[in-house]
Amino acid sequence: MTVTVDLALPGTVLAIGAHPDDVEFGCGATLAKWSAAGAAVHLCICTDGSKGSWDGDADLMALVAAREQEQRDAAAKLGAADVHFLGYVDGELNSGLEARAAVSRVIRRVRPDVVLGHDPWRAYRLHPDHFHAGLITTEALVAARDPHFFPEQLSSADALRPHRAATLLLFEARRVNHVERIDGTLDDKVAALLEHRSQWRSTMGIDPPSAHEVERFAQTVRDAAQAAGIRAGVRSG
Repeated sequence: MTVTVDLALPGTVLAIGAHPDDVEFGCGATLAKWSAAGAAVHLCICTDGSKGSWDGDADLMALVAAREQEQRDAAAKLGAADVHFLGYVDGELNSGLEARAAVSRVIRRVRPDVVLGHDPWRAYRLHPDHFHAGLITTEALVAARDPHFFPEQLSSADALRPHRAATLLLFEARRVNHVERIDGTLDDKVAALLEHRSQWRSTMGIDPPSAHEVERFAQTVRDAAQAAGIRAGVRSG
């Protein structure tokens, strides 16, 4: 299978994730690279992150607020222009018409050249939100381009118009057919991920929180990126 390397710099980019931090894990360094080169980068987060704690007594309203702020801070590390929060309940995302319409609205408003999202067809995917977010991304991409899908959006006060994105990239894919060189922006990805402090213990394994544990996590991110590049035939340097 032929693997392509490095798209031409897009003007506008939209990355869609199931939860706060998913976009950073999936394509953070690529977004940082494009943003630094002048692209307008937008993030769309489908759920509120309210399941993202191992503490059974956690204040969920406070957790949701914290995760939204963490996501904004992480987006700033990537140089993103804006973050669009859909606010669906974490763990209860469904790829139905309502969510498809919501993402279609974001696509029509942002008008991206490139859309990035979860690969819904990855085998043995465990988290249902990742699966549904991937389906929503692909379904909304189709809906956003044609005027007979969600026509109420076209006549709304927003005066939205159909939009056809040029490229769809799916992260977490088992069979990779495109890679981006990210040698210069891996540290930006790590910095963005570390803004999600509520996830240090549960998602990132930074436990206890210490400089040693932070560096260990950062090295796992670097090692994963290098391994992915080697598998795709693209080495650092």
